[in-house]
Amino acid sequence: MEGELLMQHLFSVPASRHSNNPRQAYVLLLLGVIFLAVAWLGMLNTYSLGVLLFGLGMLGTAHLNPRRFLSAGWLMTSLGVATFLMFRHYIPDSQVLTAHILAIGLGLLGIAWMAHRGYIGAGALTPGLFVVGFGVIEYLQSAYLIPSTFVPFVLSLWLPGSGLFALGLISLATTHWPSTQEDVKERVQSGITGRE
Repeated sequence: MEGELLMQHLFSVPASRHSNNPRQAYVLLLLGVIFLAVAWLGMLNTYSLGVLLFGLGMLGTAHLNPRRFLSAGWLMTSLGVATFLMFRHYIPDSQVLTAHILAIGLGLLGIAWMAHRGYIGAGALTPGLFVVGFGVIEYLQSAYLIPSTFVPFVLSLWLPGSGLFALGLISLATTHWPSTQEDVKERVQSGITGRE
């Protein structure tokens, strides 16, 4: 009886984390719909909070499964703080690049801490993709190759609304896919398969 309780306790942690994947997807979808509704009503669109709220939305759902959106949420939140301070003119125009480099550095330090603590795998790819995407957008913006409506979209609540909704749909579609080799090992050890 005691050994049976020990076995249930050992294997319940990975199973409960994977059972939170659909819950995390539904919370992302709900947050996306809320932000889209608030953006459609025109509330808070003038406060340049888009990138910051996008990152905070991912961080808010990260407790359900830290391996999925904790690192990307942390990185986007730090970039969002820099973007908010820049567009609120708390950071001079001559220090915009410095502020973004510091934000990326703080994001990477947080990601290193998360990897050290075991919240994410050492080969997390999502934060790198977000930084590359952010860099491409900055380049296109400085070369005047993107439409003039793109920056107001990113700064408004349309970004967190559409971004979190899209992440929710992607999460829902990939709910039964293990995201790392460690997830595969945990599923095999706990007896969870994709055939449920």
